[in-house]
Amino acid sequence: MNSVAVALSGGVDSAVVAKAAYLALGDRAVAFTADSPSVARRDLEAAHLVASTIGMRHEVLKTTEFEKAAYRANDGTRCYHCKSELYLQVAARLSEFGLAVVCSGANRDDLGDYRPGLAAAAERGVRHPLIEAGIGKAEVRALAKAWELPVWQKPASPCLSSRLAPGVEATAERVARVEDAETFLRELGYADCRLRVHAGELARIEIPPGDIESFFLKGHGVEARRKMTELGFRFVTIDLGGLNSGGMNELVPLEIRARFSRP
Repeated sequence: MNSVAVALSGGVDSAVVAKAAYLALGDRAVAFTADSPSVARRDLEAAHLVASTIGMRHEVLKTTEFEKAAYRANDGTRCYHCKSELYLQVAARLSEFGLAVVCSGANRDDLGDYRPGLAAAAERGVRHPLIEAGIGKAEVRALAKAWELPVWQKPASPCLSSRLAPGVEATAERVARVEDAETFLRELGYADCRLRVHAGELARIEIPPGDIESFFLKGHGVEARRKMTELGFRFVTIDLGGLNSGGMNELVPLEIRARFSRP
């Protein structure tokens, strides 16, 4: 590739792609990051830090996925509509920067999961350098550590809308409450956590299995319930199975999963 636009999310995968692109192409590689209510502020800050550390140009795009009824419906295809919006906006800027190809941070291990965003990428000719090179998550972290990228140990951090169970409308107000809830949980000491939202404003806390016992022994259950209630959630529970990244995919109807099988 002679010139690339890298979709930089603030996570370790796209950070490695950005670093590789800059090493190979220099100023002919530009990072683009989406900014919308579904993007946690800490992830946007991480993207800024990564680009600054690498020394590459970084552009932030205001995406408008929440204006789309199909996105707000959150029927299991939400990620497809989000990525379509992102790649459309990045593609619209390619000529301005003299860039030819859009690249994502998808890695080999993503192929084994439900990823409607890959279908959106396929429709727009987006390349996946990590997948093409056969690189999985373990190798990604090893590269990030070797390159001293500041996010090499950063836990996976999907967009805030991914916390909403299929059928729960994706709204800016709701994802803002999710972000506040997870910020609170991290302040309690749970760096890797999720606040899942189900119908009826039920908040389901996910933390690593090894932290669940201490969560109650330290009285954090009482504190969390108080905070979640303040944020407008009616019921608060903790998942005894622990943290399960991507667990909401299990709730996506089978017919929709079939439509977005591996492209």
